[in-house]
Amino acid sequence: MLVRMDTDTFTGLGATELAELVRTGRVAVADVVRSHLDVIARRDPELHAFEEVYAEQAMLEAAALDGRADLAALPLAGVPLAIKANMRPDDELVRRMRAAGCVVVGRTLMPELAAWGFTSSERFGPTRNPHDTALDPGGSSGGSAVAVATGMAALALGTDGGGSLRIPAAYTGVVGVKPTAGAVPLPGGLAEHWCGLTVAGPMARTVGDARAALEVLTGKPQSSTRRDPLRIAVSLRSPSPIGRPDAHQRAAVARAAQLLRGLGHEVRDESPPYPATLLNRWQRRWWAGIAEEADRLGLGTGELEARTATMVGKGRRVLRRGLKEAEATSWRAAVAEWFSGVDVLVTPAVARGPIRAGAYDGVGYLRTYLMGARSHPYCQAWNLAGTPALVVAMGSADGLPLAVQLAGPADSEPRLLAVAATLEAAAAHGAD
Repeated sequence: MLVRMDTDTFTGLGATELAELVRTGRVAVADVVRSHLDVIARRDPELHAFEEVYAEQAMLEAAALDGRADLAALPLAGVPLAIKANMRPDDELVRRMRAAGCVVVGRTLMPELAAWGFTSSERFGPTRNPHDTALDPGGSSGGSAVAVATGMAALALGTDGGGSLRIPAAYTGVVGVKPTAGAVPLPGGLAEHWCGLTVAGPMARTVGDARAALEVLTGKPQSSTRRDPLRIAVSLRSPSPIGRPDAHQRAAVARAAQLLRGLGHEVRDESPPYPATLLNRWQRRWWAGIAEEADRLGLGTGELEARTATMVGKGRRVLRRGLKEAEATSWRAAVAEWFSGVDVLVTPAVARGPIRAGAYDGVGYLRTYLMGARSHPYCQAWNLAGTPALVVAMGSADGLPLAVQLAGPADSEPRLLAVAATLEAAAAHGAD
């Protein structure tokens, strides 16, 4: 029997809860989707998370799903999904989510060419953090994070070439998962993006919802059956000499370590063998990737923001000289060796809180880059390594979310998700 719920009830539920209600025939997909579209209409004029809303098409898709005889077999039946502006509704990763029952409600905003750890651009202006609208939500998947955090979508997809899923997850209090390189199809059918740095992944309000989305995206189970005490390394060491974590981020890591010790894991202070040139190695691929992206999209430097044009010039010089593949290969080998003695690494997700919304509009490349190096230096290492990492909320301070990053060796997503779920549950129950 169909159950009538008000809009806030629907949008307060997680993706897996909504899917269960739809699969069992207790709610209609059309009601679920309409409720999320109502939230978009009410909240997005202020928050500016969406580049485009597919209201009419989403309701048509919802009606079609309600008429399907196999609705009970769809793992994400009726779940409203937001996709990032660098994705198309017919991309393979989006197709997989729709085949599982998701309804795409719109495309979310990002900075130009998804280049930055904030979400603002000359063309679209700033996206705002729902916890404090004077602040930025992080980026580049900032619109996706805001959509999930506010109930405008139950799930979202984003991309991550240097933290673009994890940074906004940390600043908005949601879960962001960067999978192992190659585990999830890239937008546009590309074989690689940003010279191998970029992956696509899900954003969700809970670890369980993120796991369900990742299972659909990868086509593989993401539940860990391992029960032994894990070897967990905890590190505050920053790969950037100017990106030191502030007191709030240190406290979030300390709390995570305390919770994990209390759960019986072997927790020790130990840092990965970050080389002094690590961020420079990542940066060269980032520049080259931006140059390749501009060329692929047919964008001349005169059509780009000044700082993006600067990056394109730098990237073209890197491409002419050739990428030093040994730089990435040696780091990947060092990561694999280090993780042979460590199951999970816990670090800060970011080094400091979010900037003011639009604070870097019109600012040149160097100042913008230095802001990023100071604010979020903990993510790029795992893009260069091609290994998975995720961000999970860890309380709050001064009204803003806090989070930690979990990283692991290649294909360790099930383990990372399991640890994140225990942290999520322990934090929710106020465990010490």
